[in-house]
Amino acid sequence: MPTKTKKPTEKKKSIKKVEEEQIQIVTPGGKYFYANGKRKTAISRVRLYKGKGAITINNKASKEYFALKSLINSIKYPLKLTGTDQKFDVIAKVEGGGINSQADAIRHGISKSLVEAEPLLRPTLKKAGLLTRDSRVKERKKFGLKRARKGPQFSKR
Repeated sequence: MPTKTKKPTEKKKSIKKVEEEQIQIVTPGGKYFYANGKRKTAISRVRLYKGKGAITINNKASKEYFALKSLINSIKYPLKLTGTDQKFDVIAKVEGGGINSQADAIRHGISKSLVEAEPLLRPTLKKAGLLTRDSRVKERKKFGLKRARKGPQFSKR
């Protein structure tokens, strides 16, 4: 009785054409207004160019870098508050921290660079609390303790 040998079945590979939306990132040249923004361990370097309102973060569009709409709104807040959201292009480089800290660092940098660009906006931004650096950082761990303040359990006997 002859044994049947199965030939390896060749599966047809389905070719998927993935069309990625390539967002054109144009780096404007010329004069710009510069400021640093900080929050926890995140540090951003923000450049403000005269433009139409495009925001680029680490060579990516803002919607591509931050998936959450609330973070994008947080970044745009100083521009919307002063009515300059269609007047300036923002190019930011940010590093360190988490995504929330990075968004707050960029917002702080945008606020400071807006004051560089137009000093008359300072009272508006100051009143909204956008020029003050949020100095809250994680407290360091102390020796003899498990965390910054939590001590080991006390046993009387």
